[in-house]
Parts: sequence; C-alpha cells; structure tokens
Amino acid sequence: MKVELVVSEWCQTCHQAEKVWRGIAEKKAIDFAVVDMGQPEGRELATRLRIRSIPAIVLDGELVQIGVHPEGECLKLVAGAPDRQAGGARHVGLGLSPTSRAAILAAMVYLFIAGGFLPFGGLFGEGSARPLPLHLFTVGFMTFLVYGLAEHMLPRFTGNPIRGGAWSLGQQGLAHLGLWLLLTGFGLGQQGLSVTGAVLLWLSLLVFTLRLWPVLWHRRGGDDKTIPIHNET
Repeated sequence: MKVELVVSEWCQTCHQAEKVWRGIAEKKAIDFAVVDMGQPEGRELATRLRIRSIPAIVLDGELVQIGVHPEGECLKLVAGAPDRQAGGARHVGLGLSPTSRAAILAAMVYLFIAGGFLPFGGLFGEGSARPLPLHLFTVGFMTFLVYGLAEHMLPRFTGNPIRGGAWSLGQQGLAHLGLWLLLTGFGLGQQGLSVTGAVLLWLSLLVFTLRLWPVLWHRRGGDDKTIPIHNET
C-alpha cells in the first residue's frame, strides 16, 4: 500500500500532517513518502490528480484526503495494511527524526567538550593529552554530524527508505561507547581500552554502511522512477 503525502515548505499545517502520518507509518507497513510541491515530481502529481489544497494524501495513486485529520481517522484509510515490525525501513519527511536530532545534538556536545581543550592548544596541543581533543572533534563532532545529516538527507535525494529504530540507536550506541573507551584508553594509557573502543567505532561504521546501502542502491519494485523527497524549492 503506497501512501504519498503532498506538502510544501511554506505550508504550516503540512508539518502537522506529516507528524500524524509518520506516526502511522511506524505502526503500519505502508510505503510512505513525502512529496514536495516545489519539486517536479510533486507538481506532476498535483497536476495529474488536480490537487488544489495541501496537505493532501494520495493512496495507491488516488487522492483520498485533504487537510490534517486525527490519527484514528487516517488509520482507517490504511486499515488493510499489516502492522510494521520494529526497526524497519522508513521514509524521511520535512522534519528531523528523533534519532537524527539526537546525533546532531551529540555532535554539538562533543564539539563543546573539545572546545574546552583550546587553552591547552586544542588540536595542536602537545603531550599525551593531544589525542583527546583530536578524537572529540573528528569522531565525536564530525562523525555524529555525518550520522545525523546523512540519515535525514540521503533518503530525500534517492526517495528510498532507511532502516531506523533499533538500527539507528544501535549505531549511535556503539559510536558513543567506542568513543569514550577510546578516550579513556588514551587518557589512562590503556591500549586495550583504546583498541576495544576503536573496534566498536568500526562496528558503528559498519552498521551505518548497512543502513545506507539500500538507500543508495534500492529500486522499488524494479521501477527506476523514484519520487525524491526534498526540502529545497
């Protein structure tokens, strides 16, 4: 069952509709996509179905709903879809998901902590403490920023869903634990901790790769024509 939510950035109620339908997409195994009116695909869909108001819901190619409706009313439209299994793939929309938001927030926290080493030379300091700000910045800030932005942006460019839920939480958990073991190992001079931390960080990257693979290469039903999800106008 394919559900397309037609939206636009300037539409305030579209965010409310997206919140409702993203909640439904987490419960029901539907092929959910957010289609921006500012993009050619969105304009083509609006012209073909003569959509005059947004947000609009298109169910299997048919316009079935206009405006923001309660979740219970929307669930009736997809009552025939099976329940979704936890941790399944999902499409992204206009707003950041909780896991993307958590990754970006973590990146800011690590950048702030790394900034505390500036009085001691920051990334160019000397001595045994030098790896600490270096890894806080490169692994803590840059890696988590990439995790958060990639999870949100890449599915929008390809129109393919990304594995979320436990996949994302596990990836970030491995990265957090790995980074702190790495820092502790360097701080205390314990090579075993550093190696363990590095392995966990590598596993986090492996999970990230497994999540991105179907986003970059997936073809829905063998049809090369996908509907990208974009923010830009």
